[in-house]
Formats: sequence, structure tokens, C-alpha cells
Amino acid sequence: MIEVNQLTKRYGDRTAVEQLTFTVRPGQVTGFLGPNGAGKTTTLRMILGLDRPTGGTATVGKADFRSHPRGLRHVGALLDATQVHGGRSAATHLSALARSNGIPARRVEEVLQEVGLAEAARGRIGGFSLGMKQRLGIAAALLGDPPVLMFDEPINGMDPEGVLWVRRLFRRLAAEGRTVFLSSHLMSEMENTADQLVVIGRGRLIAAESVADFAARSTRGSVVVGSPQAAALAAVLTSAGASVEPQDMTGARKLTVTGLPADRIGALALEHRIPLSELTTRTASLEEAFMELTADSVEYLAGQPR
Repeated sequence: MIEVNQLTKRYGDRTAVEQLTFTVRPGQVTGFLGPNGAGKTTTLRMILGLDRPTGGTATVGKADFRSHPRGLRHVGALLDATQVHGGRSAATHLSALARSNGIPARRVEEVLQEVGLAEAARGRIGGFSLGMKQRLGIAAALLGDPPVLMFDEPINGMDPEGVLWVRRLFRRLAAEGRTVFLSSHLMSEMENTADQLVVIGRGRLIAAESVADFAARSTRGSVVVGSPQAAALAAVLTSAGASVEPQDMTGARKLTVTGLPADRIGALALEHRIPLSELTTRTASLEEAFMELTADSVEYLAGQPR
């Protein structure tokens, strides 16, 4: 378990992380989201003891990671897959980590096999693609068979097969009862992989809840309505204050309605004797919810095109 309590980090006059409190529990994949500059990497570095907090605490398994004697057998992490010695081979790199952390040498071959790099074990890391370096970084995180795993943007540079493999790997690790904390900008992957979310903006906590609950907080939910009298229904719903967008999908007469819940739409249709062929509530996607709920926390906002 990872526990962060009132965690704060300041660099001079700039506050990167401010009084952040959340818990990452075992047995599930927890996604870590936030706009660029939100403080995600700084938070991960403080959890791992690489940066010292200005205030608050961050513990892994009830202990400060810096004082924990088990190292990679306690926490496995991938923060930057490119920060490795390019002149070494994958096997040499992992062997050095194994020796320094008291990990059996057999684990090197095991993790290289698991991440699909067995045939490239003797190749120099400098010749690896970014996707291969990501796999090597994941192998290093798995080396000590730790109960807690942390990954920062682990699928950058991965091909579709690699993305699918990573998704399945993280789900399996969580199913084994491990704590899996995953930072990524790819909303589709978070939607397919994460159970829980920790969302921050400008160093402050925005949400710590399930993916479904976070998406449900968005106001962008809608209702899809089908009717043979779509035009008449659109007029009724508009007069009731809804926003209605007609759809013509393979001849089906459908409307996308926002501003009214499904039960109210059904009641209005019944009142005006308009038959319905479909009435489906559509919740916002994770990406839509994220964009809406972090809109005020975007630090680097692109300007409008000329």
C-alpha cells in the first residue's frame, strides 16, 4: 500500500505539490492522472525517496522507502526508460541491479523472458527502440518480485501488441494482490486498465475514486433516444429545455439529448404519445470527464490557431 499524507514540495517560490493526500491500495490498478506540470512525476519521486518533501509524508508499506532495507524487493519502479547506460547489454544492466539488491541471478533470465527481451539480452541498450527500453524498464521493476509497483508513462513507444501486453500484465499483477500505481496521459489505456484514479492539477488533489465514479461527475453525459417520430420528439424535448442533436445512423431516427435525464425524456414521450424504440443513457468517457474536470488546472494551454 502507498500512503501519501499532506505531501508538499516547493522549489523556491513555486509549489509543485501542495498538501496531497491519497491511498493506493493492493489488488487493483490505480491510475495517476493530471495535465502536464501537475506534479505527477514529482510525487512519484517523493514516494521513492528521490526527492525530499518540503512537508508531509509518503510511505510504502507503512515505511519511508529511503529507510527500507529490501530495495527492489520492496518496490519496483519505472520512471524514465531512457535513463540507462547505452553501452551495457540488457542482461548486464539487470544483473548489476540484482547483485546490488540481493536478488538471485536467475531472476534476470526470468524477467527478460517475461517482457519478451530474451533474444535481445546480449544486445547493447543503446541500440534498443523506445518500446524495447520500456520493456527493459518493466523488467527491472519486476526483478525483485515486489509487492508494490510504480510506472510513469510505461507504454510510450510501444506498438499495439506491446500496449496490449502491458495492459494484461498490469491487470495480472493487481490480481495477484500487488499494489500497481500507473501514471499515463493515454485516457483509453486508463479506461481499459485502471480500477481507481488519483487525479491532480497544479499539485493539488482533484479526485481519488473509481474510474466509473470519476466519469459520472462529468456534465457531458447524454441520452440516446430512438423514435419513428424523431422530429416531433425533438420539438417536445427542446421546449422542455433540453439540447437535442439529430442523428441519422443507417436510416435509424435517433437523437442525442443533453440536459434531461432518461426518465424525464420517457415521461415526456408518453405524455405526447410518441413511441420510443431506444432510450439509453450514455455516460461521459474518461477523456471527456478528465478534460472537463481539469480544465482550470491546465498550466500549458495552447492558443487558438490563427
